[in-house]
Amino acid sequence: MVMNNQTVISLFFLLGLPIPSEHQHLFYALFLAMYLTTVLGNLIIIILIHLDSHLHTPMYFFLSNLSFSDLCFSSVTMPKFLQNMQSQHTSITYAGCLIQMYFFKLFGGLEIFLLVVMAYDRYVAICLPLYYTRIMSPKLCVCLVLMSWIFNVLYSMLHTLLVARLSFCKDNVIPHFFCDMSALLKLACSDIYINELMIFILGGPLMVIPFFIIVVSYVQIVFSILKVSSTRVIHKVFSTCGSHLSVVSLFYGTIIGLYLCPSSNNFTVNEASISLMYTVVTPMLNPFIYSLRNRDIKEAIIKVLIKKISL
Repeated sequence: MVMNNQTVISLFFLLGLPIPSEHQHLFYALFLAMYLTTVLGNLIIIILIHLDSHLHTPMYFFLSNLSFSDLCFSSVTMPKFLQNMQSQHTSITYAGCLIQMYFFKLFGGLEIFLLVVMAYDRYVAICLPLYYTRIMSPKLCVCLVLMSWIFNVLYSMLHTLLVARLSFCKDNVIPHFFCDMSALLKLACSDIYINELMIFILGGPLMVIPFFIIVVSYVQIVFSILKVSSTRVIHKVFSTCGSHLSVVSLFYGTIIGLYLCPSSNNFTVNEASISLMYTVVTPMLNPFIYSLRNRDIKEAIIKVLIKKISL
């Protein structure tokens, strides 16, 4: 389609990962196994929390939402990525690209908010135990999750609409395995000043403020723990918070690593590896981290298995 003497792009081509052709089938099998593990692992967490009444607490309510977010976050990019690995045609429509970018930002942002809410929940449980049931009421828990959804729906919509107003011409090859917003902005042939301004005004605080809140929450938790002389209590607190801290470290570690990498117009192996960490590896590992480090989850799994065997 031609408009104002410029060729307007209706299709994008995803360059994918720098994988040698002779290793394509091996990596396809690996990524397919990782994606299926992600879906199965997060579904098990959601089902366990739903079935076991002992897990009907604020902490596990937030965890079930996190698992749902992880499942969707991975599903935004992986099916298309796997399809492209098996096909010679790696194209994605303009509308499809915007939709993928929208949901990628939605579920990525939702994960950040849920990690903050879970940190606050642990802070109240450990530092203000006498007021826990009063503060973390079912109404507040639902409101916190609902507000996370509303904010991220609007935030993702804003960035998607700002990208939709841009013109794309000539170069239509996205040097990534999904429609990443930063990669799309590099292909735009119109002014991206407003896009970059919104990323700076909203994107920066969206990463920094939640991370700061999580750090402050755990500093307060550590100070509270140090006041306790009982080794048993200290061990219980660390076992409760350990899984959440592991997930926070894994998620934020990869994101910070990506943004600390020097900016370049070219797609690098380093950027690809880091992108895979937070889009594929982190959602896959989260269920294992929570199930292996969390006694309640392990007990719920045993209960379900015993019920199945006894039937």
